[in-house]
Amino acid sequence: MNLPNKLTLLRVAMIPAFALFLLWPFWEGNILVALAIFALASFTDLLDGKIARKYNLITDFGKFLDPLADKALVMAALVGFIELDWCSSVPVMIILFREFMVSALRLVVKSGEGVVVAAGWFGKIKTAFTMLSIVAILLLRGIEAVAPVELPIQVISDVLIWLSAALTAGSGLQYLRAYLPMIDSNK
Repeated sequence: MNLPNKLTLLRVAMIPAFALFLLWPFWEGNILVALAIFALASFTDLLDGKIARKYNLITDFGKFLDPLADKALVMAALVGFIELDWCSSVPVMIILFREFMVSALRLVVKSGEGVVVAAGWFGKIKTAFTMLSIVAILLLRGIEAVAPVELPIQVISDVLIWLSAALTAGSGLQYLRAYLPMIDSNK
């Protein structure tokens, strides 16, 4: 197994630890530990892609697991945010719908012709913005847990999550537009 795939597996393994520290308030610094785990896991996403492209280590396993690991990490954070009452479930449902739609489109097209539509620029911006938003929310909530601050943290969180949902919806439309001609050809 190559290094990018090992980094992807490490990211998957970090998700339960992240969720544990996010949701189990056994210590006032638990959110900051969750932040560190999430940031490290997000960094492995950036690193595995760069290494795979630079050294031509792109594999079918990596093409399958990397986006799945990203989705699982982000969904763990967003579902945790709902549980902690840090965000509404509506933008999270929008994000979840887009992720299921894109995954389903990939399966339909792949089963027909073996075609893979690469992530577009909108999808990359969506992923980066969403991960940075999660980091920002964790940072604000983590600081608030150890030393109360005079910031409208809930408003900031809501704006970041809704912007992430809007970017996610736009990215979903970009994928849909790219996949539709291939679906018609799979009759």
